[in-house]
This record gives sequence, C-alpha cells and structure tokens, in this order.
Amino acid sequence: MEAYGWEWFIERFEKLSKIDLTAYKRPQMERRINSFMRTANAANYKDFIDLLNKDQQLYKKFLEHITINVSEFFRNINHWQIMEKEIVPLLLKEKKSLKIWSAGCSTGEEPYSLAMMLRENGWSLAEPIYATDIDKDVLSKASLGVYSDKAMEGVPSNIKNKYFKSHPEGFEVNDDIKKMVKFQQHNLLRDNFPKNYDLILCRNVVIYFTEETKEDLYKRFTEALRPKGILFIGSTEQIFQAREIGLNSVATFFYQKD
Repeated sequence: MEAYGWEWFIERFEKLSKIDLTAYKRPQMERRINSFMRTANAANYKDFIDLLNKDQQLYKKFLEHITINVSEFFRNINHWQIMEKEIVPLLLKEKKSLKIWSAGCSTGEEPYSLAMMLRENGWSLAEPIYATDIDKDVLSKASLGVYSDKAMEGVPSNIKNKYFKSHPEGFEVNDDIKKMVKFQQHNLLRDNFPKNYDLILCRNVVIYFTEETKEDLYKRFTEALRPKGILFIGSTEQIFQAREIGLNSVATFFYQKD
C-alpha cells in the first residue's frame, strides 16, 4: 500500500481542498490526520480520501480538525494594551483613518476586539477591517457574531455591556460593530495578498507551518504593508530575519516596515 503513502495523500487532498499540506510541519500534521483517520475507521490514506470524497459532513469535520481554529477576545491582554497605548497612536500620526487586515481570524473574536477598541477610542477606519480565514464554516460563525458565556470570559464588563446584546446562546455582537468588519475566505498559501495596509494582525497562525513557509509568509505580509505599517504576530512567534525583509521590532510581537 506504499503507492498510497503520505506524498500520494497530500497530492490528492490538495486537489480536493486546495490546501497544500507540504507547507505545514509534517510530524504534527501527520499525527492530527492519523488520529482523525482512526475515528473515521479509515484503514489507510486511499480509504480516507475515498471517504472524504463521498461524505461531505466528514470532509467538513476534517477541515475543522486540521485548520486548528482557536481564538478569544482580547487574547494576551497586555499585547492589546500595547497596541492601544503605543501602536495605533503611532500609526495615526501618519494618517487619520486606518486600513487593517486580520489574517487567520477564525471565529471573529480578534477583528471584533479590534473594532471595539477602535470605537472606544474614537479612532476611524478607512474601510471595514478585512478579516480572513481559509475555513468557510468559521467565517459563517464569525459573521453571526454569537458567542457562548465561556467565550465571553475575557471581555471586560464595560465592553460587554456596551457592544453586545443578549442572545439565547450567550451574547451577540452589536450591529454597529459587525459593520466595522468584512469577513472573507482567503488562503494564505495560494491567494494574492492585498496591499497598502497600516496594520496587519496574523497571530498564532504561522506556528503550524514549516520554516520555509513562515519566511515566505512574513515577506508577503511585509509587502502587504504600507511603508511604516505594522505587523502584529502571536505570543509564541518571532521573526528571526526581520531586518532582512525590511521590518524593525517596535515592541514585543510588533514589527514596523521600513
């Protein structure tokens, strides 16, 4: 059954999903896939591909399993405080309204957190926050803006009272905040990057990729920033070749383009 090994599987899966698994760290990805195969009772990669082609529900579950959607409001609050006190004021010295991209936004907590922070400070957007993810299902959830009580644990009570309304499943983001965010499907590995952003957030997304893919993504994010624009990355991440690609560290996890 070597003919249906790992290389065969990733080639067939890319044809099916447009997701290139060679960009991900192989040991972690193999573990995740093999554990899912066991629950699906697939004996080998060929059986598994056949199952994914036949069973749309299983295919959707598998996509959720491998795209790793983890998000929360104001994640790493101290980093948000730096953004509010230092980063956004720095960007607003250059212009009056901001163009922002939240890449790998998952279920929407990050772009909504950003929208609420901007609204609290009376800061303007040039256009709605561009919030993207590869997973259509999480984007649907994000657009609804409905969150459980547990998901709301990190939200300060004054923000909760001001920008959310009660919902049978917990809380729903107010319409005026929803209008500040535009959700759209985007594949970081395949699709073109938009340009001239003042601020790009891509946090805890690239940790699953190979070093080569990370370097390429950071280069492309740098190209997507305007001069003096800022990239905000995750708390487990670091850009080792920042200077080489035209970035300077202006605060921990914040990099400014030359």
